[in-house]
Amino acid sequence: MPAKRDYYEVLGVERGASAPDIKRAYRKLALKYHPDRNPDDPSAEEQFKEAAEAFEVLSDDQKRQLYDQYGHEGPSRAGFSGFHGTDEIFSRFGDLFGDLFGNLGFGGGRRGGPRRGADIKMRVRIPFAEAVAGIEREITVPRRDACGTCEGSGAAPGTSPETCSQCGGNGQVVHRQGFFVVQTTCPRCHGNGTIITKPCQKCSGTGTVQTETTLKINIPAGVDDGQTLRIPRRGQPGELGGPPGNLYVVIAVEEDPRFIREEFDIHSKATITMFQAALGCAITIPTLEEDFELTIEPGTQPGEVITRRGKGIPVLGGRGRGDHHIHVDVTVPKKLSSEQHDLLQQLATSFGDSVGPRKGKGLVDRLLGR
Repeated sequence: MPAKRDYYEVLGVERGASAPDIKRAYRKLALKYHPDRNPDDPSAEEQFKEAAEAFEVLSDDQKRQLYDQYGHEGPSRAGFSGFHGTDEIFSRFGDLFGDLFGNLGFGGGRRGGPRRGADIKMRVRIPFAEAVAGIEREITVPRRDACGTCEGSGAAPGTSPETCSQCGGNGQVVHRQGFFVVQTTCPRCHGNGTIITKPCQKCSGTGTVQTETTLKINIPAGVDDGQTLRIPRRGQPGELGGPPGNLYVVIAVEEDPRFIREEFDIHSKATITMFQAALGCAITIPTLEEDFELTIEPGTQPGEVITRRGKGIPVLGGRGRGDHHIHVDVTVPKKLSSEQHDLLQQLATSFGDSVGPRKGKGLVDRLLGR
């Protein structure tokens, strides 16, 4: 009988390899030598078993320590004597093969067992001001909760699910023909491993009932449109004792016509006349908190930006705030009275500017021949 190869050599890893490296190496070999992929290669099954045996030892800290110290005799001290067939390998590494081969149609699918509940995703709409300041909001979440009558078991009170006699509680049945090994979901228990002979009347054996749960969620200051809040374990309940899923709340922020948001900065417009721009003035503008009296310096130009530092939106999950940028819009009067036109013309002349003649003379001007 040939001597066993070194387990590290079998998997192609160094003796100090980490657990993830060992798992990756085994998955690669298991996929390469899986009997279903090598029906015409009698040696593939032996190499498949050899890789599984190496992984069984090196992935277990106690067995690996014994192996490093005593060689192949070491793991036997922990009660491991190797695998006697591929069926045993599929049973031992059911979860691993479910991930590795489940989507490829090979044997070794995942057996039934506790399953994590589904996530719930919902949308909450809030005003712009609430997104800036943050708010506690009460929401109603439709979900399925564990049945209170059967405590989520699905079995009638006083009874409990029974182990499936067809698969022995594994949730999977193995069919083997030569080198072909096919592991399928048990048709009797549908992968659960148990059978409910007397289902709970309230939940019809599902273990869950439709409910609505009211939750209070904290929407942090500075949240932006489209951002998602993750609330752990507030999704659908798990199956067969599995953990619940998560609740994801997508925030929809209503627009405020006074402001445009750019990350944590805000932009707004201040409209003044050309006279206010030239002479300076004080105007009232809206801000994120309350109205503010803004001083316009004499000679302010159209399109000039006045920045108020630290008066923008709070930085989400951090410190400080963005800035408030105020864009100055200067308007020019479209209609002037005769007196206003003459005054502006005199002003233009004093600056040495050439301007056009006054248009649209009134009736009095025409009668007086002006």
